[in-house]
Amino acid sequence: MTLLDKDGVHLDVADAVATVTLTNPAKRNAQTPALWRALAEAGRLLPGSVRVVVLRGEGRSFSAGLDRQAFTPEGFEGEPSFTDMARGSEAELDAIIEEYQRAFTWWRRNDIISIAAVQGHAIGAGFQLALACDLRVCADDAQFAMRETSLGLVPDLTGTHPLVTLVGYARALEICVTGRFVHAEEAERTGLANLVVPAAELDAAVRDLAAAVLASPRDAVIETKALLRGAQDRTYDEQRVAEREAQGRRLRDLAAGPA
Repeated sequence: MTLLDKDGVHLDVADAVATVTLTNPAKRNAQTPALWRALAEAGRLLPGSVRVVVLRGEGRSFSAGLDRQAFTPEGFEGEPSFTDMARGSEAELDAIIEEYQRAFTWWRRNDIISIAAVQGHAIGAGFQLALACDLRVCADDAQFAMRETSLGLVPDLTGTHPLVTLVGYARALEICVTGRFVHAEEAERTGLANLVVPAAELDAAVRDLAAAVLASPRDAVIETKALLRGAQDRTYDEQRVAEREAQGRRLRDLAAGPA
């Protein structure tokens, strides 16, 4: 069932699995503010029955990042250019960037598991979109790069937190300030990728992972995800308390039986 098809974003739902597809392969799924709004809308349209969301890009690349038109003086028609944004107040600039970030925030909701299927280039905003997901399955031709700093900017689409969490501060800093490519083998070795497979096997590997997630009871998956997401902000003893509380909820729910 198709729920959205606009501005380079297609949302399809089949039972408990939703697939969000970037649909502009001619431009290597380059991103625009309109695409970001469509991605945010896709998150709002998800039915409550969805447990797994797969994010993929049509064509040879997952996403080559921000559409280069953004760097022209006129920018995108109907959108504030970088020059316009710079001339606005601090509050106005903050509000614009916060709106853009909404496309990247909903993928880590506790009620879903999000999986990015990455092939070819995932650069800049494309890298950050892959990082927005819980899990990343990559083709062996995948190449990640964070190019914002090389362009005189900073990564601002929610990618810095998961990047540091996955690979550590020093490696994250080096990746960002050099703008170099991280190839699939390094991505798997350093924790950026959960799995790397031949490109021809990418879709099948994602289906297998989605099926494995769906095999576990939904409420237990939700509780486990929430527990793990909060772990980095808790002390060891605080996490022990959180584990006890979560397990208590699960045991009471199991004892109560079906509603």
